[in-house]
This record gives sequence, C-alpha cells and structure tokens, in this order.
Amino acid sequence: EWDRWLLMGLIGTAVGMLGFLVHQIIDSLIKLKWDLVESYLQVSKKNGTFSTGADVLINLSTGQDGNIHMTWLCALGSGLAMVVLSSGSVLFFCPAGSPSGLPEIIGYLNGTSIHHLFNIKTFLGTFVSCVLAVASGLFCGPEGPMIHLGALLGCGLSQLQSDTLGIHLPIFTRFRNLADKRSFITAGAGAGIASVFRAPIGGLLFTLEEVSSFWDIRLAWQTFFCCLMATFTTDLLSSSLYGFVYRGHFGFFEAEKRILFWNLLDVNILAFVPTIALGILGGLLGALFVSLNIKINKLRIQFFNSIQKISLRKTSKLLETVLILIVLMFCVSPHLFLCVAAAALLVENGKQGITYLFKRGTHEEFGYTSLCTALAFYFILSCWTAGSAVASGLVIPMLYTGALYGRIIGLILVSIFGIQTNQYGAWIDPGLFAAIGAASFFSGVSRLTISLTVIMVGIFS
Repeated sequence: EWDRWLLMGLIGTAVGMLGFLVHQIIDSLIKLKWDLVESYLQVSKKNGTFSTGADVLINLSTGQDGNIHMTWLCALGSGLAMVVLSSGSVLFFCPAGSPSGLPEIIGYLNGTSIHHLFNIKTFLGTFVSCVLAVASGLFCGPEGPMIHLGALLGCGLSQLQSDTLGIHLPIFTRFRNLADKRSFITAGAGAGIASVFRAPIGGLLFTLEEVSSFWDIRLAWQTFFCCLMATFTTDLLSSSLYGFVYRGHFGFFEAEKRILFWNLLDVNILAFVPTIALGILGGLLGALFVSLNIKINKLRIQFFNSIQKISLRKTSKLLETVLILIVLMFCVSPHLFLCVAAAALLVENGKQGITYLFKRGTHEEFGYTSLCTALAFYFILSCWTAGSAVASGLVIPMLYTGALYGRIIGLILVSIFGIQTNQYGAWIDPGLFAAIGAASFFSGVSRLTISLTVIMVGIFS
C-alpha cells in the first residue's frame, strides 16, 4: 500500500499549494483594487483595524481630499471587471464549474455521472472564477470551489492521464478503476476544506459527514493523512509569504494568523442562556436562508429556461452577477455618510470582517444601526449570490451573517449589564457571541454537527 499512501501525500501537498495560491491571489487582487481606488484620494493609508477598503470609505465619509464620485465609480468598475471575467469563465469556458462544485462532487461520489466534471478546463475555469468572484466584493468565499479543486487534483494525480492533453503515464496504473478513483477524489475534497480552515480533522469529518457514502477505516486514515499534508503545506508556505512577497520567518507558524478568536474568555454558566437563544435563532434563520435560496433558484431556473437561445441565456446569467454587484454597491453608497461602519462591513473582505467581529474588548465599536443594516443586506445578497454563475462558496457568508446577529445579542447584553471588567462578568463580550452566532448560522444552513464543531474549535482555540 506504500504507493497509495504516497499518492495521498502528493495530493494533499498539491491541494495545500493550491489553497495557498488561491488565498495569495485573492489578497493581492483585493489590495490592487483598493490601491487603485485609493489613488483618487490624496490621503495616506491609515493603520486601523480594518483593511484598505474600509479606510477608503472612512476617508470619503470624512470629506477628505478626493473625488467621491470617481472613487465610487472606480470601485464599482474594478469589481464589475472581475465579476464579468469570473462569470464568463464558468459560462463560456467550463460550464461544469458553476456555481460551487460541492453538490456535483457529492453527486458523483454517490453514483451520478456528470459530464466534464474532472477535466482540465473545469479546473482552470473554476480556479479563475473563484479568485475573481471573491476579490470582486461579492458575498461569497472560496470554500466550495476549493473542495471541487481538491477533488479535481485527487482525480488527476491518481489517474495520471488526460484525454484533453493526450497524456497517459505508465505509472500507478492499478488505481485506474472507479473504486480507487472515488477514494482519491474523496481525499482530495477533504484536503480542500482542510486547507481553507487549517483543520485536518475537520476535513476528514466533513468528507465522512457530508461528501461520501462509501467509507472504511483504511480510507479514513488515508484521507486524514491527505488533509494533514494539505494543512501543513498551506501553513508552511503562508509562514513566509504574503501577497507573493517574502517576509522571512519560513517555517514559523504564528498562532494569531491561524486562529480568529485567540484570547478565550472564562465563561459563566449564565452565558449558556444567550447561547441557547443563539442556537435557536441560528436554526430559524438558517431554515429561512435555505428556503429563500431554493425559491430564488427556482425562479432563476424558470427565467433562464424561458430563453431559447443558448448564447443569450448565458449572457443573461452573466448580467445577473453584474446586477448583484451593482445592487451591492448601491446598498453601500447611501451609508457612506449616514453610517460608515455599516458601509465598511458591507464592502470589507469577508475574512477580515469576520476577524474584527470576533475581536474581544470592542464592546462599543459597532452600534445597533450598523450591525442590523449590514445583517439585512448581507443576508439577502449572499442568499441571492448563492447559485449565481460564479464559482463561489457559502461558508464565509454563513460565518459573517451569524457573527453579525451574534454581536447584536452581545450588544444587547452590554446595554443591559454594562461593560464588565471583573472576571465573573467578562463573558459579556460581543466578540464571544459573534463567534457563537457564526457557528449557529453555519450549522443552521449546512445541517452539519460533528465536523462543524471540530472546524470551529480549530478556528477559535
């Protein structure tokens, strides 16, 4: 079995490198976009808690030098360019890559044959669409596409043949059967989720709970090894590179970069009362989100199926993604002067925004107006985005939405009991309840339990 373990390690390493590349490109594109926008503002960058996007909004709202209309148009134009390329890559280059890839992988592993799901065009189109969609500002994340990309690498590296490229290597030929192919695809999918969340056990449990119906103890250990290699590779490369710039400390793993909720709080038994309320609220809002998304997708299918001409149908799907971003930007613009914090939450990179919402000791950083406004827009627009013609994931929107209403609950407790500095009242912190709210909404939408718990524990501690 040494060759099987070797392949599992190679697949995990390749998925880890791909996960690192996805995050680096997304961060670089976001920085490039806001650097371009900020060129219209004659101010220097601030060293605040938000990233460049929020700083630009703050500069605009305070009336500092710069053409507000040109700045807004530049932000919209750069986002639209990314959305058009993202949607076009899956509509006209690889239709099998749209929208998330996870349902297709689950379907394949449970016996459904899907045409062109594992070819090189699908890999390239999904990769390009994913990084551009996330960087454009749409309410989505790279998780679903990373699972698809991981499965693609698992398939490609285990079979070592491609009809598209005319490659048929004479090694590892004993794995060219459906049973082994399914096992390597399962491991690659788990490595994809493990690379995103830096959670090898979470990746293993995710494949067991959500992805595969064919399972045995040998596959469990091999999938875990694959997930472990993916996580290690992503962490190793991320330890010294940021935005493709070497900054030293190769091999030094900083815990603060991997863990979103670093300083844990001592929890009083009273904290379980709002926690139970958040769990119920997460289930209700999660059910509402799923129901609303199903209705939106039914209407979407009915509308696009009514268009007979295929080229016009694809163009209409592309225009829908453009419309989503335009609506998002028009939702942001009225809040530039009325509520800068709400606008910053809407335009901020999802991961950065979540990190700040989880931060403890920021009891009065956001008010009810900014949190409720951001929650309403984020809930509706992320539900609309899910299923549109871009390769995108839902995990970041789920965590963000849950963090928003969790922080609202925390703010209500602060309003009732005040800011507590003693050790018995320190649990009354909006950041703590933002983390719990994120987990509750994630669970309410995905119906995951065991793997979600492991993933969230890995993020928070």
